Amino acid sequence: MTESLTHRLVGYSPAVLSLFRLVYGLLFAGHGSMILFGWPVATGHHVGVGDWPGWYAGLIELVTGVLVAAGLFTRAAAFLASGTMAVAYFWMHQPNALWPIGEAPGGNGGTPAILFCFGFFLLVFLGPGRYAVDTIRTAKAQRPQG
Repeated sequence: MTESLTHRLVGYSPAVLSLFRLVYGLLFAGHGSMILFGWPVATGHHVGVGDWPGWYAGLIELVTGVLVAAGLFTRAAAFLASGTMAVAYFWMHQPNALWPIGEAPGGNGGTPAILFCFGFFLLVFLGPGRYAVDTIRTAKAQRPQG
């Protein structure tokens, strides 16, 4: 039973990976857009242009999220996004409480940062999937000239 299910699903993996990458990148870009522009949902506090670290985090989230969603420079963008979320967790969340689940005083609210960190880290190793700009660029580069 398990072998049959695995055999049936394995062919869909590249397409599902592309879908995961697209949705994950758009969600991340949305977080960056909220920080930079207060859109699609306002964050409740203003972050001025050039304010450290919030504005830069928002810029990184927006740019890397769009790149990952498009599947362009996926591994590099995912690596930067993953590192950004690791820094966000240890700078902004972990000092408030030990546990990431829940809000202070018991938790530190860092679950989204951890999930983004490890989701992007996974994309560094798995790549963009079948439907991505990177995949198209690689295919064009490997075609014989002539």
